[in-house]
Amino acid sequence: MVLPSRHADWLRQARRDLEHARHALRDGYFEWACFAAHQGAEKAVKALFQKLGADAWGHSVSALLSSLPAETGASQELVEKGKELDKHYIPPRYPDSHPQGAPFDYYTRGEAERAIENGEAVISFCEDKILGSGDGQEGP
Repeated sequence: MVLPSRHADWLRQARRDLEHARHALRDGYFEWACFAAHQGAEKAVKALFQKLGADAWGHSVSALLSSLPAETGASQELVEKGKELDKHYIPPRYPDSHPQGAPFDYYTRGEAERAIENGEAVISFCEDKILGSGDGQEGP
């Protein structure tokens, strides 16, 4: 039995995660903005994998982007943006990721803004690939 693709659900949640990142930035929760931007990017790449009929495992945005089929055209620049986002997977959430203090002590507005920009780049790339496929299944 072949399960239907849920790529549209993953992509919708990716966009919502990025919106959450923007709210966190606005409210001064820079560590959460960084984490949410990472989560949005990760979900968008997983949506693209689903659209391609492939499985994707793991949480590294850069590794996921690097393992996409070559014809998707994920550039090295995009992979580098993924590497920046990967730095925000564990440290924003766990105090023992830092020598002392809470995670929020280590995050800045600038880092959060860059994470959101990088998340937007990854999500937009994936949306373009998914929605440009021409099968008419871009919505839920």
